[in-house]
Amino acid sequence: MSTPRLIYHLCRAEDWRTAGADGYDGSPAARADGFLHLSTATQVEESAARHFAGVQPLMLVTVEAAALGEGLRWEPSRRGQLFPHLYGPLPLTAVVGVAELTLDREGAHNFPVLED
Repeated sequence: MSTPRLIYHLCRAEDWRTAGADGYDGSPAARADGFLHLSTATQVEESAARHFAGVQPLMLVTVEAAALGEGLRWEPSRRGQLFPHLYGPLPLTAVVGVAELTLDREGAHNFPVLED
């Protein structure tokens, strides 16, 4: 599997506001799991529908995968797909974009065109 250049993290706006100089530690649920959940461009919309249906505001954090170093691991999850998991805080220097996702009439999140 070739590693995509960009990967994505979804979080509630109130969780994202906890990011500080030491980075972003994730939501209380992510901290309990021991890692930060990330997704590829092809995985992130299903992740939003499964774990954040109807949540607003929902933040889409775009991350430069290569900037995460040894803490980034690709591990099997949904249907055996490899998902990126970050063990340790997300350094803000690896974040290349943050966008608030809106909901469509059916309550699904509207995503911009995403890059791998």
